[in-house]
Formats: sequence, C-alpha cells, structure tokens
Amino acid sequence: MDAEAAVDAVRATIERIQADIDDSELKSPRDGRVQYRVAQPGEVLPAGGTVLNLVDLGDVYMTFFLPTEAAGRVTLGTEVHLVLDAAPQYVAPANATFVADVAQSTPKTVETADERQKLMFRVKARIPPELLQKYIQDVKTGLPGMAYIRLDPETEWPDGLQVNVPL
Repeated sequence: MDAEAAVDAVRATIERIQADIDDSELKSPRDGRVQYRVAQPGEVLPAGGTVLNLVDLGDVYMTFFLPTEAAGRVTLGTEVHLVLDAAPQYVAPANATFVADVAQSTPKTVETADERQKLMFRVKARIPPELLQKYIQDVKTGLPGMAYIRLDPETEWPDGLQVNVPL
C-alpha cells in the first residue's frame, strides 16, 4: 500500500511539473516576426507580461494623408499603388481600408474656407494578403514610400505607376 501511494505521489509530481513546463511555453496568437525582445531569459514576469514585440505580417499597410477635398472622394476599397523608397522600381497594389472621420489637425473655432482646405485626413492602404504571403520573407515594416490613389476609377494609371510586382 505504501509503495502504491508513493507511485501515485510521484505521478502527481510529474504531472505538475509537465503542467508547469506547458504553461512556460510561449505561444503567439498569430503569425508574425519578432521585432525585438522585451524580456531577457531568466527574467521573472507578471502574468500577462510582455516578452517579445511581434509584428503582424498578415496586415501590412501604408498610412498617408490627404487634403479635405481628396479625402472626401475616397471610398473603402479605392485602388492605391505603393512605391517604397527601398524598392522604387516596383509598384505594389493596395486598397484604401480606412479614412479618418476627423482631420488630423485641430481646426480653429472660426474657420475660413481656405483653412478648411488645409485640413489633412489619415488614410490607410492595405496590401492584399495573398501578395504578402508570396513575398513574406521580403516584407519589412516601417519603410517610407509614396502612395498614389486613383480618385476617379475611369482614369487610367500612368505607365510609371502600373503594378509591376508579380502577383
């Protein structure tokens, strides 16, 4: 009887240790790339403490700003072409996925028409997920570039702004 109790106690200890090991494993809620390590090995963190800064490569976009008149003509899904400073020979496709509902600058209490034209609205253009997956090893975040938006869908893109990234 004592031997069986000892075996059960050892099994319970093994299960507890395995649970501790399982709880110590880091799991990301999504695919991404580690940007930098916040905590060092051996550091004790509180529950929910930050260990790594992870960049979500499933949602890559460029933020740019448009004046009032142009921002008012942008609809979600509007075609955008992106040219990154790091790869100016390529034009990548994107679509407008966000237009701010308020201007980025605080207007004065009394505005003139000229002052209203100076207001700038933030716009986000998202790169298609299937294109991101194809070039996932080359994707870098935070790169500067230019966003070109086609406000009139009937207007053709100029030759220098035709998408040339193989889809």
